[in-house]
Amino acid sequence: MPAGIPFIDAASLPSGFGWTDAVDAIAKGHTRAPAQITDQFLNRREDSFVNRAAWIEGFGVGVKSFTVFPDNVHHQRPSVQGAMLIFDDQTGAPLAVVDSGLVTYWKTAADSVYGASLLARPDSKTLLIVGSGIVANSLVGAYSALFPGLERILIWGRNPEKSRALEGLHAHQKAAVEAIEDLEAGVKRADIISTATMSKQPVLDGKWVAPGTHVDLIGAFKADMREANDALLTRAEIFVDSFETTLGHIGELLIPLNEGTIRRSDVRGDLYDLTQRATGRRTPDSVTVFKNGGGAHLDLMIAKALSNWRS
Repeated sequence: MPAGIPFIDAASLPSGFGWTDAVDAIAKGHTRAPAQITDQFLNRREDSFVNRAAWIEGFGVGVKSFTVFPDNVHHQRPSVQGAMLIFDDQTGAPLAVVDSGLVTYWKTAADSVYGASLLARPDSKTLLIVGSGIVANSLVGAYSALFPGLERILIWGRNPEKSRALEGLHAHQKAAVEAIEDLEAGVKRADIISTATMSKQPVLDGKWVAPGTHVDLIGAFKADMREANDALLTRAEIFVDSFETTLGHIGELLIPLNEGTIRRSDVRGDLYDLTQRATGRRTPDSVTVFKNGGGAHLDLMIAKALSNWRS
C-alpha cells in the first residue's frame, strides 16, 4: 500500500458512526448523477470472486474486490473476505483502502432501510427478518434506528438456535424482538419483510403476504439465486436499488424475466427514481418489493462516508 493511504477497518473507525449516517450517505448519493457501474463475477463451483466498480461524477471512484467461500463457515473462517479501494475523482489518486466487510455491513442494511423508508407504509408496526446471520443482525439495528415506530421484530431462520441467539442479542431494542419457528404465520403478521438468506430456491411465498406489505429482498446475488417466488412478483409493485446490477445479474428478477413471468416494464424504478422523481407505492394496499442488489456505487457512497468520518 502506498505510504500515507489509510486502511480503515472496524478497529480504526472512530465511534459514533451509526445507521442514520449510513442511510443519509446513500440518500445524498442518489441526488447526484447516476453512477457508471460494472461488475465481474468469477466462479468455481460454489465459490465466487467478485469485483464491483463505480464512478460517480464529482464524487469519487471505487472498486470492491471480495471472495465468497461458503464452506469457510465449517473451518471457522469468514465466508466473505476482501477490500475496497477508493480514488479521488479529480486526480485519480488513491485515497483509502477500506475493509470490504465493514463497507458491506453498513451498505447492505442501509440500502434496504433507505428503500423501505421510501416504500413501506409509515404506520408499519411489525418487521419480519428471514435469516439469522450477520446481515440479519445488522437489519435489526438499522430498521430499529430508522423505523422508531416498530413494535415487533420477528426473526425466522432455518436454525432456530441462531434465531433465538439474535433475539437475546437485541433484547435492548425498543421493539419486542422475537424468534419464531412458523414462517408462514410470521409473513402473515408482518408489515415489512426483509429476507437475508443464501437460498437458491424461494423461501418466501407471495400467497402468504398481506396487502400493504413491503418486501425487502437482499440475499440473492447470483444468477441462480432466489428468495421469493413468482406469486409475490406477479402481484407486487417492483423496485430495485439499481437496474444495472439486478435485472441481468440476479436470479430474483433475471429468472422470471427470462421465463416471461414478469416484464421489464413491471420494474417501476430504482433508487434514483425514488429519490429524484418521487415514485413509490400507488396505494396503501399495494404490495411493494425492493430488490437490494448492493451495487458498487452504494459501496462507494458508504466507503466515502466511513473515510470522511475517520478523518
